[in-house]
Amino acid sequence: MIALLKRDLALAVRAGGGFGLALAFFLIVVTLTPFAVGPNSATLSVIAAGILWLGALLSCLLSLDRILALDFEDGSLELLATAPIPLEGVAATKAVAHWLTTGLPLTLVAPALGVLLNLPEGGYLWLTLSLAIGTPALSVIGTFGAALTVGLKRGGLLLSLIVLPLYVPTLIFGAEVARRGAEGMSLDTPLAILAGITLATIALLPFASAAAIRINLR
Repeated sequence: MIALLKRDLALAVRAGGGFGLALAFFLIVVTLTPFAVGPNSATLSVIAAGILWLGALLSCLLSLDRILALDFEDGSLELLATAPIPLEGVAATKAVAHWLTTGLPLTLVAPALGVLLNLPEGGYLWLTLSLAIGTPALSVIGTFGAALTVGLKRGGLLLSLIVLPLYVPTLIFGAEVARRGAEGMSLDTPLAILAGITLATIALLPFASAAAIRINLR
């Protein structure tokens, strides 16, 4: 599994479809927001947490179709399905590789982009923490969506339609943690729910992803 993780990380870096494209899209979303809503600092401060979370979520979508599609096209996925490694472990490793090349860089760069949106000082820590807790769920859910559509031609649109509704709870509570942290409010409930969502997806969806891959390889 470690060798598979290293391989996926190397492919993501060489292809440039991982963190490079996601970070560029994230930067574009944050940069264009003041042009759309106006340069009023008070307005930007109110919506900053939500915009940053929405930008991170949409950036994760860009590389979801690459999680399994390339392996399916060159036959590697069939070899992995017959390898001694459990297919659930393969799905989990794919999700980890996606998070390391997409979710983690977005989490690290988000505070810097928060300056452009006048994010309140108290919100930087909680924005970073909420993304660190929530983005793994985005990668695991995205891997599940990729497994469902791996055998379909031009399945990118269908993948987005499947994944986006599943992303909504993570978006709601992740943005709420960042917003409440910026305003100095209690964080116990949204933070616990966000962590619960992530832990539930990590515990359950690799098995669902493995089942979907087996069906598509028949």
